[in-house]
Amino acid sequence: MSTDASPTEAPRTSEASRPARITTAAALVAAQGVVVAALGVTMLVMLPAGRHADDPVQALAGGVTVLALSVLPLAAARGLWRLRRWSRGPAVIVQLMAAPAGWQMAQNGGVWSALGAAIALTALAVLVCLVNPTATEALGIGPRRSEEG
Repeated sequence: MSTDASPTEAPRTSEASRPARITTAAALVAAQGVVVAALGVTMLVMLPAGRHADDPVQALAGGVTVLALSVLPLAAARGLWRLRRWSRGPAVIVQLMAAPAGWQMAQNGGVWSALGAAIALTALAVLVCLVNPTATEALGIGPRRSEEG
């Protein structure tokens, strides 16, 4: 008997029967994490070239911070994919931060409008997927049923 996963972390349903909404949410959250990681790596790669770095220490800290921030959506996406109950909270938190940021970017005009709209719409789509009763049931989240009733 393996002790790798606790009983509370076991998937609620088989991965073959993963709801499409969970699959969609996991893919979108993973894409968000990959984009944030790519931004962090780009910031770090541009650092030796001296581009956009008035203060190299500040630029390094910014790149490392952005790279570290990519861990949350990537971990949440993996958890959603594996139908882990804990993953819904971090995924929702990421979306609650992304939606207003995307909305604000969309107000700036030009390319930023399109990028901001994409961020805000992606965040909204993930939230819709994760609050759906099918998704919450698959993740084992929802009202507890009384055994007396």
